Amino acid sequence: MKIQLWSVGKNHERYVKAGVDDFTGRIAHYYPVEWTIIPVPRNTGMLSEMDLKKKESVTILDWLHKDDYLVALDGKGKEMDSEGLARFIQARGNESLKNLVFLIGGAFGLDEAVLSRANYQWSLSRLTFPHQLVRLVLAEQLYRACTIQRNEKYHHS
Repeated sequence: MKIQLWSVGKNHERYVKAGVDDFTGRIAHYYPVEWTIIPVPRNTGMLSEMDLKKKESVTILDWLHKDDYLVALDGKGKEMDSEGLARFIQARGNESLKNLVFLIGGAFGLDEAVLSRANYQWSLSRLTFPHQLVRLVLAEQLYRACTIQRNEKYHHS
């Protein structure tokens, strides 16, 4: 199973890039992993929030394969602890999935069309985070889940 990390927006900002790269490299010891940055549509200043989300959703849905398992990060999604995330990833691996896609939406979140397509909606927290920071938190939590699966010391070191 390959883990794909998708984020709508700009490339990783310098203040998170080192951490994202570090944790992504660590995840790669357990699963093939790849980041995809989905560019924001042009002329976003001219679009309403709803129109921007719709344009982003067209790209996202076009890039997804029908067999991809999509986890949409959304503030209204279900929360889980680190052990629950480890079990969730293990269960997806047991299903022999080819691609497990974690998606971070744009500035206004994800369009309903993407949320409807999602196999799971996950909330990291009820707090609001900058999208760049969510990338770092996501990468770290996925690495933590990998170490929990293998009963390695990182989780409680």
